Amino acid sequence: VQAVEPPLHALDVIATQSVMISKTLRHIELFTMRGLVTILWHQVPAGQPAQPAAIVACGGAMGGLLGPANGLFHRLGEELSQRGVPTIRLSYRRPNDLDACTLDAAAAVQFLVGVGASRVVVMGHSFGGAVAVRAAVALPAFVSGVVTFATQSAGCEVANGLQGRPFLLFHGDRDEILPPEASEIVAAMAGYGEVVRLPGDGHLLAKSEEAIWERLWEWLPGVLGVLG
Repeated sequence: VQAVEPPLHALDVIATQSVMISKTLRHIELFTMRGLVTILWHQVPAGQPAQPAAIVACGGAMGGLLGPANGLFHRLGEELSQRGVPTIRLSYRRPNDLDACTLDAAAAVQFLVGVGASRVVVMGHSFGGAVAVRAAVALPAFVSGVVTFATQSAGCEVANGLQGRPFLLFHGDRDEILPPEASEIVAAMAGYGEVVRLPGDGHLLAKSEEAIWERLWEWLPGVLGVLG
């Protein structure tokens, strides 16, 4: 049986640099021969114990670090880190390259496992929904749940590999790029999943920040095994 190369090793990082932006937010750059991975890592405050759980948040086909719903990924990172749960916001080496972006996300999961996480939730917006699903399927021992926001269905054909792990899908019912049926198709591919339709909202889910926030805070504690 051929061994599978660990994602971090497969990136073939040739150099790194990082700076602290604030007391809990670190900006990391990973230089590879196939592009630059940028990470914003919301760390647990010094002196506070870290929980054995973490989040990886992935942007869409154009990349990006803020996520949908008016910077939801930043808001989550700031809030969760204060509760002992680190978050990585990921900017891909090659946006819109599904295989490369999935490897980037898998490497981010592996990085968090290396610093103490045993349960990771992977989130993705639009194209990033497919990235999140594929990374979760590739790393079943570490990814405990998946959240998608206005996901595409292309690339999610492997969703049945989630094998019952918690799966939450948000979609605006007036999405101008991907119809809400895309999330329903992905849930059907998985064979399960909670699809939350957001009335009157579009692809960036700008009108649904609080509704998404409320549902995530109901869902995350049980999936991560903390925060309750």
